Amino acid sequence: MERKREEGPVRYAVVGLGYIAQVAVLPAFAHARENSVVTALISDDPEKRVKVGRKYKVKDHFSYDQYDEALGSGLFDAVYIALPNHLHREYAERAARAGIHVLCEKPLAVTEADCEAMIRTADENGVRLMTAYRLHFDEANLKAVEVVQSGRIGEPKLFNSTFTMQVRDGDIRLNPRREGGGVLYDIGIYCINAARYLFEAEPESVFAMTDAGDDPRFESVEESVTAMLRFPGGRLASFAASFGAADVSAYQVVGTKGDLRMDPAYEYAGQITQTVTVNGRSRSRTFAKRDQFAPELVSFSECIRTGAEPEASGREGLADVRIIRALYHSAETGSPVALAPFDKESRPTMEQAMRKPAVAKPRLVKVASPSE
Repeated sequence: MERKREEGPVRYAVVGLGYIAQVAVLPAFAHARENSVVTALISDDPEKRVKVGRKYKVKDHFSYDQYDEALGSGLFDAVYIALPNHLHREYAERAARAGIHVLCEKPLAVTEADCEAMIRTADENGVRLMTAYRLHFDEANLKAVEVVQSGRIGEPKLFNSTFTMQVRDGDIRLNPRREGGGVLYDIGIYCINAARYLFEAEPESVFAMTDAGDDPRFESVEESVTAMLRFPGGRLASFAASFGAADVSAYQVVGTKGDLRMDPAYEYAGQITQTVTVNGRSRSRTFAKRDQFAPELVSFSECIRTGAEPEASGREGLADVRIIRALYHSAETGSPVALAPFDKESRPTMEQAMRKPAVAKPRLVKVASPSE
């Protein structure tokens, strides 16, 4: 039986008070107030719970040991899971079994089996599961989809992207791969997802190489990845991603008549510039900094209230995780990896675009930016 909440705002508990929760998710509720409100915080750090709760006027706090108590408290209808990647499945399934809807940070989980279990548990308990793909609601990236699919640059043939940063020593992104650490799970996933929504297709095979370098930061995970994805119709995607290089965030789609560039492409804390070149003539457009997290909340809350399936569903999360796993397997074996057909009908479109004003960076409690 599906659970719907048709009256009043959807009430959320934010699970995990790390960097992304404090810098982006919690401030976003101010711009999602038409149908969303935060009513509980869950963290093992009492100082975070108290100080962050005071800032956002949230009086109900729970530790992780009290998670089941919180789920049965009646204080919230949904959770936003912002925990380390290897904990996503456990906390999502416990919420779903309690009848609580789940909005989960990406990657949805570490393995395909974990993703499938999360999807199955949500379905069995009549709750909604959404993967937090903020760019599925971002005007700049959705406009890029519209341009590519409109035929302005001709038939899209190639996608290439670079996403790099310097990650701080000790950050959870450097956790072992079994815990969801590593370049592909954290930033490579943006390149994969972009190629999929721009081509509106799923890859047929993949190939990757990784390198750990000699920096002691990368004892447990790779420093850099380069990858290729073959899509139907002779289309190819390639990307490079690194935790040990200067900040770059860009992609390009090349068609038979022209190309589209986004630089930066994946940012949430600044402007995004789009340049379309057709027959040698270029036009650029700059999109102002926006709150990319509030639209996720608004969209998911509407799905909860109406019973609709989120576009960025659990299957969208599974689609990327299976590619990530195949890329790592390719890097280990040195050979291309074929992918089984994957049915994914819904894709992000301009209809999902939402404009929400940018948020000022809040004062953070016992967290630091993951990058230097």
